Amino acid sequence: MSALHKPIRAYVDTSVFGGVHDAEFAEPSRAFVLAVKQGRIIAMVGATTLAELANAPDHVQAVLAEFPPTGVVRCGITDGVEELRDAYLVAGVLPPKWRDDATHVATATVHDADLLVSWNFRHIVNFDKIRLFNAVNLRLGYRQIAIHSPLELQYADNA
Repeated sequence: MSALHKPIRAYVDTSVFGGVHDAEFAEPSRAFVLAVKQGRIIAMVGATTLAELANAPDHVQAVLAEFPPTGVVRCGITDGVEELRDAYLVAGVLPPKWRDDATHVATATVHDADLLVSWNFRHIVNFDKIRLFNAVNLRLGYRQIAIHSPLELQYADNA
């Protein structure tokens, strides 16, 4: 793959794995999985996603196993992730009840994902929330994070 077609580093939250088996979200979720298999996307999987997947049905957990080992980067919860997550909560971007959703965004940001992919329209893929997450990111010296649903992603062969 040339530098022009460098893979996108996409943090994937748990909803995308479940979306593969949900009639409403299956087609774009499967297109995302295919893009990972083809090397177009490097799937960044956080500790929060792995913990949530551990409680998911077997068929949802199996989606991660479809990814080639070279197509997955595991992202831990570092001090930086915890500090950024807590800053989101203190700023009121999300209430403490939705701490894991804030952790997804903080993990993607601290581990320098190109984007975060989710079906969570209430807390993550939400115009107002994205603006607030990015305001905190900029205030603390991080770059802005792009946040999209799999439906918004287009691939070269779809053009």
